[in-house]
Amino acid sequence: MGMVNNINHQEKYLETNFGKVNFDKLVLASGADTNFFGNANIAKYALPMKSVSEVLSIRNAILQNYERALSEDYPEKIQSLLNIVLVGGGPTGVEVLGTLAEMKRIILPKDYPELNFDSMNIYLVEASPKVLGTMSEVSSTKSKAYLEKLGVKVMLDTFVTNYNGDVVEFQNGEKIETKTLIWAAGITGNMIKGLPEDLWVRGGRLKVNALNEALPNIYALGDLAYMEEDKKFPKGHPQVAQVAMQQAQNLAKNLINNKAKPFQYNDLGSMATVGRNLAVVELPIKKFQGFLAWIFWMLVHLMQIVGVKNKVFIFINWFWNYVTYDQSLRLILKPKTKENI
Repeated sequence: MGMVNNINHQEKYLETNFGKVNFDKLVLASGADTNFFGNANIAKYALPMKSVSEVLSIRNAILQNYERALSEDYPEKIQSLLNIVLVGGGPTGVEVLGTLAEMKRIILPKDYPELNFDSMNIYLVEASPKVLGTMSEVSSTKSKAYLEKLGVKVMLDTFVTNYNGDVVEFQNGEKIETKTLIWAAGITGNMIKGLPEDLWVRGGRLKVNALNEALPNIYALGDLAYMEEDKKFPKGHPQVAQVAMQQAQNLAKNLINNKAKPFQYNDLGSMATVGRNLAVVELPIKKFQGFLAWIFWMLVHLMQIVGVKNKVFIFINWFWNYVTYDQSLRLILKPKTKENI
C-alpha cells in the first residue's frame, strides 16, 4: 500500500512514504500508464482507461452525459453529449468501441427512450494506416469492416492535436464536438526516480538484459522492461500480458534455483473481440475471424478467471447477457468524499 519515491541502487534501499526499505534483490513491475504525448489539454480533459477506477469514470461520464441530454433543449448540445470519440485503434480501443456500438443499437434506446440514438456518432481515431496495427493485414481489414458494420466511423491516418472538453481538433483541420473523448492511444512506463537516466529509453521503459536485469540485482518486468536481446523482437517485446507473465515465471525460476536462463518470449498469438459474434484470432498455426474466433476469445478469457465457482458464475452471466441482449452494468458509481480528511 506504499508509494516508492526513490531507489538508492548503490546502497540498496527504497525511499517510501512509510520509511526506508532495504533490499537484496529488487524486482520492478510497476507497469505503465497512459501516454498523452505531452499534450496538456488532452491529459486534462480526455478519459484514460488504464485502471479499474478510470474505466468506472468512463462509464460514469457516458451515463451522466445521457442524463444531462434528457434535460437539454439545444439540439447541438444534445449531439455533443451523445457523440463518443475514442483515440487508439489497438485491441483495447476496438473492444470498447464494439461494446459501445452494441449498446447504442440495443441497450441505450431502452434506457433512454426520449433520446434519438440514431443521431449518436461513435468515432475511432487512429494515427496509423490501420486498426490493430500489430496484427496481420487480414485481421486489421476484418476488424475495420466489423466496426463499420456496427456503425462506428473509422478515421485512419488522423492525428488529434487538441481537446478542450468540448471540441476535438485534428491535424487536418477537422473538428468534432463531443463531451466524451476516450484516450487509448499509447502507454508509458511508470518511471521511478533514482536509477541512472541512461537506462530509461523511449516510452518510459527500463533497458534490461536477457535476464531482465537492469542493474546488478535490480530487475524489471512487463510493460516497464525493454529488452533487445531477443532476436525475434529487436525493438523490444510487445507490451501485453503474456510477455509480463512469461518474464515473471522465468525470473522467478532463476532466482529460486540460482540460475541464469535467458528469457525467450513464446508468442501464443493475439486476439481481439469487436462485438457480439465478431472477433479476430491469430495463433502461431492459424488465423481465423468471426463467430468461431469470438467463442475462442471467450473460452481463453474464461480460463484466466481464478476459481471454478467464479468461472461458472461468469459463464452463466455471459450466457444470460447473450440470450437477453442486456447488460446489468449501467450504474453511476460515485465515491462519497468527506472534507478535511
